[in-house]
Amino acid sequence: METTISIIVPVYNIIEYLPRCVESLRKQTYDKIEILLVDDGSTDGTAELCDKLAAEDVRIRVFHKQNGGSSSARNLGIQEATGEYLGFVDSDDYVEPDMYERLLQAIETTHLPIAQTGRDEIDPEGKKLPNICEPVTERQEIPAKEFLRELLMHRGDCSFCTKLVRRDLFEEEGFPVGVLNEDFHLLVKLLTRRSGYGAAIPGIVCDPGQSYHVFYRPDSNTRKQTGFSRVYADNVDNADMVQKLVADTWPEDKELADIAFRFGIFQRLDYLLHIPTEQMTKDNVFYRNVVKYMRKTWRRAMKNPYLTPKNKCYHMIFTIAPRGIRVLHKKVKHIE
Repeated sequence: METTISIIVPVYNIIEYLPRCVESLRKQTYDKIEILLVDDGSTDGTAELCDKLAAEDVRIRVFHKQNGGSSSARNLGIQEATGEYLGFVDSDDYVEPDMYERLLQAIETTHLPIAQTGRDEIDPEGKKLPNICEPVTERQEIPAKEFLRELLMHRGDCSFCTKLVRRDLFEEEGFPVGVLNEDFHLLVKLLTRRSGYGAAIPGIVCDPGQSYHVFYRPDSNTRKQTGFSRVYADNVDNADMVQKLVADTWPEDKELADIAFRFGIFQRLDYLLHIPTEQMTKDNVFYRNVVKYMRKTWRRAMKNPYLTPKNKCYHMIFTIAPRGIRVLHKKVKHIE
């Protein structure tokens, strides 16, 4: 019996770009797919467009819900999906025709529960932007611990949009609602999962090429609303989460512990480099805790082999005078 793939597309006020996304899914060379359009409370006519697209193709199923964000839309799609494997596509992106056929073939060949392809970013003029993650040049089977290591070194791809995932991996939990960088949050939990806590992941198979195309829109809701938002605080929380998971899962692995620590320092530096100076106050508890952590871990950071000299320099100066350094940094970089 042929395997079914369910492709889940969260949809919100994307009437201009949704047809291209859906058309790229309808053209998949793998036949046994279903396309789940989850309308997350659209108000611009996108909801009606979803229904129109479904009337044109029996493989398309539409679900309408109150606005709750991408994670809640994805989770509804997971609940309603009938396929053994799940894919996720953002509604302004598009994919190559053979993407899911290749990913499923990689899974069936290696018997790993997740397959991943490469991605590129395309601007509104159709030009390719610099790669965020470098694609592999040949198929690779990467053990879970090694894949996590690459994520923590900022070389791996945490996006679920580039992946085909065995459905049972979502039985224990779905995408976290109400946090940003939710793909990283969930993937790290899957990579550190052990038997007895749901299906474990021995590794991920990576397929060469860039079959997923991210449409970079400077005016997108995500980019307009983010600025300095809670994403930086959520990244710090994710770093603390992963450091604990690494300690619990591989307590004997000092190298990975050092890498997880480096990740936590890097995320805090990112927070301190982006927080508006007017929020760097004594009554900002989160900010004070970040500075306190940086001062407490200074000696360990200076000895960490995975932090660059530049990282360590920033760590040192932010430990001494975080607000003063930001004021100076803003003047040098002409940052508002």
